[in-house]
Amino acid sequence: MSTARGARARARIEVTAAIKDEARRQLASEGAARLSLRAVARELGMVSSALYRYFPSRDDLLTALIIDAYDSLGEAAETAHSAVADAAPQARWVAVCVAVRDWALAHPHEYALIYGSPVPGYAAPDTTVRPASRVALLLVGIVRDAHRGKGVARPPLAAELKTEAQRMAADLAPDLPPEVAVALVAAWAQLFGLIGFELFGQFHRVVEERDPFFRHAAAQLAHGVGLVFPQPS
Repeated sequence: MSTARGARARARIEVTAAIKDEARRQLASEGAARLSLRAVARELGMVSSALYRYFPSRDDLLTALIIDAYDSLGEAAETAHSAVADAAPQARWVAVCVAVRDWALAHPHEYALIYGSPVPGYAAPDTTVRPASRVALLLVGIVRDAHRGKGVARPPLAAELKTEAQRMAADLAPDLPPEVAVALVAAWAQLFGLIGFELFGQFHRVVEERDPFFRHAAAQLAHGVGLVFPQPS
C-alpha cells in the first residue's frame, strides 16, 4: 500500500510540474492575463476536469507560479550573497542587486509576472508574502550587519516624513534608524525600477553599457542607504 501511495505522490508531482511548465510557456506567448486552464489542459492532452484536481482555478495556478518565481529569485539572490558573505557590506549589497538583475534577464516573463502589470481580477493571497520578502530581507540584513558593525551613515530625512519614517522602522526594521528604513524602501523600489526599465525597453538608445551602468547604480543605492564606500586614497 505504501508503495502505491508513493507512486501516486510521484505521479502527482510530475503532473504538477508539467502543468506549471506549460503555464510558463503560455505566460511567455500570451501573457498572464490570458492564462487559461483549459488551454493548459489541451496542450497537455488532459481533460480540463482532471487539471482542476491539481489547480481548482486559474488564480490557484497563478499563485503557484508567483510563489515559484519569488522563491527562484530569492534563491538566486541568497546564493550570490553566500559567495561574498565575508566581504564588506557594500560589496554584498551590489552582489545581491546584480544577482536579481541576472535572474530577471534570464527569466523575463516570470519577472513580469511578479513585478510587471497586475493581472486583472487576481489578488495575491498571503501565501505569496514570505517568498516575496526574500530579497528585501536579504538587503535589510546587509544594512543591519553594517549598522551593528562599523555603522551606517544616516541619510537626510525631510521633517514632514519623520512620523512616517518612525512607523516604517517600527514595522520593517525596528533595530535600524528611521532614516535608514525610509532609504531602504526607496532603494528597494529603485532597484526593481532599474531592472524593469532595462527589461521592458525604456533604456533603449539611452543606456548602452548596461552592465557597468547597473553596477554603478547599485553602488549608488548602497550609498543611499548608508553603506558609504571608502574614498580612494
